[in-house]
Amino acid sequence: MDEVKKLLTQFADQAVDGLPPADVDADVARGRRALFRIRARRRTTGVLCIAAVSTAVFAFGNQLKWWGGADKEVATGGATSETTATPTPAAPTPSQAGETMSMFAGAALDLVANTKPWSSVACTLVPRGWTPQTPITADRVVLTPPSVRTSDENAKLVLRSATDAQSLASVRVSQADGKVFHIGTAAGREVGQVKLGERWLVVQLPEQHQEWDDVSFQRFLASCSLS
Repeated sequence: MDEVKKLLTQFADQAVDGLPPADVDADVARGRRALFRIRARRRTTGVLCIAAVSTAVFAFGNQLKWWGGADKEVATGGATSETTATPTPAAPTPSQAGETMSMFAGAALDLVANTKPWSSVACTLVPRGWTPQTPITADRVVLTPPSVRTSDENAKLVLRSATDAQSLASVRVSQADGKVFHIGTAAGREVGQVKLGERWLVVQLPEQHQEWDDVSFQRFLASCSLS
C-alpha cells in the first residue's frame, strides 16, 4: 500500500486542467475499504461453497443408504429387513457314506479259513466267530454265530447234503468254476444250493442275514464239498 501511495503522490503533482487537486490520503483510504470489501465477499463465497458441498455430500450419502446394493439395508415401510445366509451342508465324505450304509446294511461278512473237520459236509471257509453245534451228524452241520443263544434256531446257519435240490422262489442263478449256484427263498428263509457230484449241498441262512449278500454267499458255497 505504501508503494501505491507513493505513485499517487507523484501523479498528484501533475495538475490537470478542469480537475480539482488530488487528495492522496482520501484515495488510499477508499482503496483500503474497497480491498476489504473484496476480501470479505471472497470469504463469504468460500464459506457458502463449502456449505453447499457438505450439504450435497450428506444428501448423496443418505441416498446411498436408502438405495444401496443388495448387501445394504433396504427401507421397508419403517422396518428393517435382514437376510441371513443359510450355510449349505457339506457333502458327506466317502467314510461317512460308508458308515451310513453299514448302519442299514449291517456289518460286512468276514470269511476266514476253516481248520476244523466237520463231517461229510466240509468247507474251507467259515464266517469269523461262527462255531459248529454239537453233536454233528453225518449229513448235517449247524453253525451258530457269536453272542447268540444256542436255542435260537432262527439265528443259525444250516448246511446239509441232499439227493435232490430244494424248490426255491425268486431264484438267482450264477456260474463259476464249473459250478452252478442257485440262491432263492424257501419257507421265508434265504437258501443257496449247488450240485456237487451226485448230491446237492443245501445251505439255509439265518432269518436275519443282512451281512450275507449274494457274492459272500456264493463264495462260501464254493468253498464247501461233500464226501
